[in-house]
Amino acid sequence: MSTGLWVCRTCLYRASRPTARLIPRSIRYQSTKTTAETVPPALLARARNVALEHQKLTDQLANGFDTQAAKKAGEYSTVTNALKEWDKANELTSLIHDPDSDAELRELAADDLETTREQLQNASQSLVTSLVPVHPFAHLPCLMEIRPGAGGSEAAIFAGDLLRMYQAFCNRSGIRTTLLKYENANGTQEAGIPLTEAILEIEQENAYATFRCEAGVHRVQRVPATESKGRTHTSAASVLVLPSLQENSIAQEDIDDPESDYYIDIKEVRSEVMRASGAGGQHVNKTESAVRLTHIPTNTVVAMQDSRSQIKNKEKAWTLLRSRVAQIRREQREEEMLALRRSVVGVAKMGRGDKVRTYNYGQQRVTDHRSGMTVQNLDDVMEGGPTLEKVMESVKGWLMEQDVKALVAEDLDVKKSKK
Repeated sequence: MSTGLWVCRTCLYRASRPTARLIPRSIRYQSTKTTAETVPPALLARARNVALEHQKLTDQLANGFDTQAAKKAGEYSTVTNALKEWDKANELTSLIHDPDSDAELRELAADDLETTREQLQNASQSLVTSLVPVHPFAHLPCLMEIRPGAGGSEAAIFAGDLLRMYQAFCNRSGIRTTLLKYENANGTQEAGIPLTEAILEIEQENAYATFRCEAGVHRVQRVPATESKGRTHTSAASVLVLPSLQENSIAQEDIDDPESDYYIDIKEVRSEVMRASGAGGQHVNKTESAVRLTHIPTNTVVAMQDSRSQIKNKEKAWTLLRSRVAQIRREQREEEMLALRRSVVGVAKMGRGDKVRTYNYGQQRVTDHRSGMTVQNLDDVMEGGPTLEKVMESVKGWLMEQDVKALVAEDLDVKKSKK
């Protein structure tokens, strides 16, 4: 019976591979190193638990519809489907390594080694991705705040370069943006004056997921235009990425929910109006159109004076204040999770105070210190070209690795607590 079964499977395999060639056993075992180790065991166990829960929910729904059960089943289906694909791809690899399986079938399976390896790699990636929780702000538009850091006027000039880089990237990608705030050293938007602060709103959904990898301190190494001796200076600018709440935003309804990150009790906000500073004519000097909001519990201050209308400035200020407070609350939770990760494995945190990327003009080189990627086409990066997108994608991969480490750390911590 056993022999007949193997003959049948072999015939089926041959039918699907009419030109199959046999690979010597010595070569076969030297080149088949792809195993189930491509997915961490803790994540694989988590995926199987999700699949079991999905099956229970499916059985429950077969006996009667339930909204909550249907919603959970839908959430779990992505992991369940990814696990099925992984099991399918892993089966052939396991067959090659199994000395108890039919020798002829192993030989035939080994002929598809490269294809199997690629299928398993793709399935592993899909499985891991399906297990990583989606960032709560990922679906939202975002705000990018750009400010000069150490380096004097050269840092301010570089901050302006970064702003133009992101604007060019968005234009090339067909993403709509609005410059909410732009101030230079004179408190105006006059061109040619070093930038002191800029806030760029990126209005497309999922923009936060795209640009969160840009948060941190960006460092530049170049010879400033004002340097008479040709010496290279090092300057820096900071980029902060915040979730943006718009009138048509999915999260708009959360503004009134006390449990939401975006909720702010109006009693905890001090509101002030004043005359706008800087050049701008008689209106700016005589009308109290500028607005400053202070969220007392977090000591978060937002000032807005770009519009001549106090009402519009107030609306912009409230939008920005909600975004900043939501980000602070999210970072507090991430700090708690970071403490957990560090207790199990070492994980580097990316935040507003960390040096994330260096732009070296002398060597035309851009290096991201998180993903480790270095590219030589600096001009294309600063023009918001494909090279910048390539660097951003590498950081997204790095972020995914950190999320996987966090999941593994959580599982290890749970196991320890049960002992």
